[in-house]
Amino acid sequence: MTSGHSNKGRNPAPSALIFDSGVGAISIAREIRQLLPGLTLHFGVDNGFFPYGDKTEEALRPRIVGCATAMMERCGADILVVGCNTASTLALPSLREKLSQPVVGVVPAVKPAAAASHTGTIALIATEGTVNRHYTRDLISEFANGANVINVPAPELVRLAEAKLRGEAVTEEQLAPVIARIFDAPGGELVDTAVLACTHFPLLREELARSAPRPVAWLDSGAAIARRVQWWLEQLQLAQPATPGHGKLMCTATDEQGRIAAAFREFPLQEVVDVVSPAGQE
Repeated sequence: MTSGHSNKGRNPAPSALIFDSGVGAISIAREIRQLLPGLTLHFGVDNGFFPYGDKTEEALRPRIVGCATAMMERCGADILVVGCNTASTLALPSLREKLSQPVVGVVPAVKPAAAASHTGTIALIATEGTVNRHYTRDLISEFANGANVINVPAPELVRLAEAKLRGEAVTEEQLAPVIARIFDAPGGELVDTAVLACTHFPLLREELARSAPRPVAWLDSGAAIARRVQWWLEQLQLAQPATPGHGKLMCTATDEQGRIAAAFREFPLQEVVDVVSPAGQE
């Protein structure tokens, strides 16, 4: 595998691979594109195991490492961005051990949310797996700074975000159960800041804000991830061209109806969607 530390001569257009189980990482890709418009972006989608939120840790960890490793090999990216909270909380150490390229993970924005809250009460909206994981509890213990954190499992938002990217409308009725879990929970009347702790969820920011009974701040990690990618490009001494190249779109199962390719149409990609088997499962 080619290391990001040694390919300056070979690869004049630096690139990053953004990996997720579905298309939610588009929210991070938009932040990266805004900050780093010349960076070529590749996308890896593990649609063959979607969604991650209802899978066991034992099944997910080797799967994530195998998929991301195989996709990095296929596209030759300089940086891997794990654009998925579930994958990040489970597999970052293993990926960093496996790959020579830098690995950037997603961490729920608990610390900035606690700092921004005036009431001292924040909502952490995530998939059930992320809400219940030891990693998340440790994150709250270390960085919530004494704030009251209301954990809000919202697995249905993943599919609603994917539906929105397919052009379907997301209604207040569909969001009502999630809104109730935030604001009708004990202490919910004090929530003034909500953490969107899944990369799918920022895609629904406007709909969530419209459905909420009052204005709150909706925070995610996208801008921080983009800044981290920028830092790594500087460390690797990789200069961006004026415009990005065409990236690869890689899936683990056939995109039979073209829905995944359609969701990524705002990015310059090669037309062929590669189907990549997880490393070790060829």
